[in-house]
Amino acid sequence: MPLLKLHTSDFFFTDNHAVTVAERLPQPIFPIHNHDFYELVIVLRGNGLHIINDVPYYITCGDLFYINADDQHSYESVDSLELNNILYCRHRLSLLSDWQSLLPGDETHQEQRYWRLSVQGMSEIRPIVDALTKESMKSDKLSIQLSESLFLQLALLLKRYRHPPNSYQLADGQLLDLLMLALHAGIDKPFRLDDFCQQHSLSSRSIQTLFKQHTGVSVSHYLRQLRLCKAMAMLRQKTLHIGEISSECGFEDSNYFSAVFSRAMGVSPSEYRQRFR
Repeated sequence: MPLLKLHTSDFFFTDNHAVTVAERLPQPIFPIHNHDFYELVIVLRGNGLHIINDVPYYITCGDLFYINADDQHSYESVDSLELNNILYCRHRLSLLSDWQSLLPGDETHQEQRYWRLSVQGMSEIRPIVDALTKESMKSDKLSIQLSESLFLQLALLLKRYRHPPNSYQLADGQLLDLLMLALHAGIDKPFRLDDFCQQHSLSSRSIQTLFKQHTGVSVSHYLRQLRLCKAMAMLRQKTLHIGEISSECGFEDSNYFSAVFSRAMGVSPSEYRQRFR
């Protein structure tokens, strides 16, 4: 399938606008594409598979991506997935600020452009995105300036509330944030929800209900999808033995890994690897 190219002229209200918002409520399956603008992807709810430059990410509420103009990405296996896509043209930004620090771009490795947002952060950015959506659809000079100032406020809040997916820097974070961090950090080793709940004096049933409300899937399903995404990436990019990949993705038994992978992908790990050789 040829690469789909999205153009600034199809999304921005005028040639003077530096930023606009493309809501995806819901986000359908979308083929691989790139664009001549940059993009912030904020996942509001639901889940799905986001593939960026051939690297798969299992995404759900609170995930944040900084997408460069030349990045090739697509959406697969979506389930009630809802996104805020904030599109921007770097060369049109006129406010004086450290945009490179706020908006990691071409010089930043892909893994440093994938973050998680805390629950508090998600609640604080929503009214900013709503206001930005309205202002970016007006063509007067004042509205264009307001759009960029709201975008700067959004970029600052994202930097304040973002954290690496597998970092425990949120020592006093909210419970859902802590659970997400534990799952991302525990892909390559056994994870027991009961131990997590005991550590934080939680009810297992309550945290599972909260998790399902925010993500649309169970804790075990989410962790399994994280592990499968890591396996997919390793099968595409590395020559390790299937058993080694199984172990690094948190599966203690390679036969069980092969069965889970085959059921999810429709092909065995070996057959999947052959597709990318």
